[in-house]
Amino acid sequence: MRVDAARNHERIVVAAGAAFEEDGPGVALDEVARRAGVAPATLYRRFRNRDELVRAVVEHVLATEVAPAAEVVTDDPWNDLVGMLGAVVDAFAAHRTVLRLARDVRAVDVDLVGAWVTAMERPLRRAIDAGRVRPELLGRDLAAVVVMALATVHERDPAGADRRRYLALLTDGLRPAPAPLPPPSDRRFGER
Repeated sequence: MRVDAARNHERIVVAAGAAFEEDGPGVALDEVARRAGVAPATLYRRFRNRDELVRAVVEHVLATEVAPAAEVVTDDPWNDLVGMLGAVVDAFAAHRTVLRLARDVRAVDVDLVGAWVTAMERPLRRAIDAGRVRPELLGRDLAAVVVMALATVHERDPAGADRRRYLALLTDGLRPAPAPLPPPSDRRFGER
């Protein structure tokens, strides 16, 4: 992608994310173009429809907010893992409308979820190797923890007290225990 095209792409995706959250899922794409400072034709040349734009916003959130959280490495693998999960939940909670749109238009597919789960496997592996979490955990288990924590996000809790409480409860279940977890199904996380 040319430099100016890449810059326009970034501006459109960032503007779309903000517009969806501030103005709702039905915001006009012309309004997104206005916020991005580009002509509507530029937006439609890059994104043929709303579904493509929603997917690009989700990919942007994953690349700019979720992936960096998985890259944090300190001398405490447990804190790195829990910190990453907290950052992921906070990132997705801040983009609730985008997530709802992504679900509605099926913009999140197995490949996209797979890339996200793969990013979480390195901090998980470090925590397993350090004996800080159950050895049978899989990356998809962390994705399920995030989904469960996100189920507690609601508008009457703008500070996120509930999501932090329930994420702490869920992460406590990751710690080593005397009995192993039952095995998962053969279905990949995110498959329908």
